[in-house]
Amino acid sequence: MSPTQIKITDKNSLKINWDDNSQSDISLNYLRDECPCANCKGETILLKTMRPARQNKLAVGRYNITNIEVVGGYAVKISWKDGHDTGIYSWQYLKTLADDEASGISHDYKPLV
Repeated sequence: MSPTQIKITDKNSLKINWDDNSQSDISLNYLRDECPCANCKGETILLKTMRPARQNKLAVGRYNITNIEVVGGYAVKISWKDGHDTGIYSWQYLKTLADDEASGISHDYKPLV
């Protein structure tokens, strides 16, 4: 599964057309709040955990995309107007986010770190 088109619609959501002819829509707010990078979600390496600092959800430009770049044919790297650009969103993660947003699910990584 891979996208055939990714575009920002009405400055509030990301629309993805998939190669199986399905579509996904993800709000930019949800996409940013669910950024999978270690700075946003934390990580565990060699049994040591790094908990991320609390995010300022009111930062100017936090929910505005400045660039989307394909990474290795399996994901995209999204750059945000507030300077954040370390999140790598795999195709599978984007599909999961679209489904989870529609269901009202938030990804809480705290139990993992």
